[in-house]
Amino acid sequence: MEKPFDHQPHSHELASDDVIRRRVKAELRKRMRGLRNTFPADVCATKSRTIVRKLTERQDVATAKNVALFWPIETRHEVDLRDLDAQLRKRSVRLFYPAIDPETKVMTFRLVDDVSILTDLTFGFAAPQKDAHEARADELDVIVVPALAIAPSGHRIGYGAGYYDRTIVRFLPHAVTIGVAYDFQIVAEIPVTEGDVALDFVITDTRAFAREDADVAP
Repeated sequence: MEKPFDHQPHSHELASDDVIRRRVKAELRKRMRGLRNTFPADVCATKSRTIVRKLTERQDVATAKNVALFWPIETRHEVDLRDLDAQLRKRSVRLFYPAIDPETKVMTFRLVDDVSILTDLTFGFAAPQKDAHEARADELDVIVVPALAIAPSGHRIGYGAGYYDRTIVRFLPHAVTIGVAYDFQIVAEIPVTEGDVALDFVITDTRAFAREDADVAP
């Protein structure tokens, strides 16, 4: 006999739960954007330099030959990795940056030999040309990922379009994924919705850690 509380949830119950999760994420996204924008640019620059130093001290970054970075949207006070770009180029590391096809809305990582060729292709961030070499699934060693908020589980909140989640999954498990954020962007929990991908590591201006269920050291 079926127990009173032992039942399978109906589809509308699942849908309601998903709607609630997405609403919570939207609210977190809104609050974090506002909070980050309150920090002066010079404070963000100082925190970014600390994050870059922590990244360069990592063994997986130090030995990487192909790394995906992102160019900061300065008006949104994103973590600035330009110093890391310069340091890695001195070691002849091949650097890739995200590009989004305006028609298909598919994001790829493309090789950038010279950052001066990065241009704003209407998505609000500097991106490589669409004919630049596209990274193969087994080509990237490290992918550094931006975030508005990150939880100890490795799950993150971006701007809501899902580009990174859909893209980095194609490079797993070969690539190590590292989320970067200012420490105030670390939150206790982020609701997980379909398609969300947990990052391997998180680095802020004050700490570095592997995601909760990872079996590797930060």
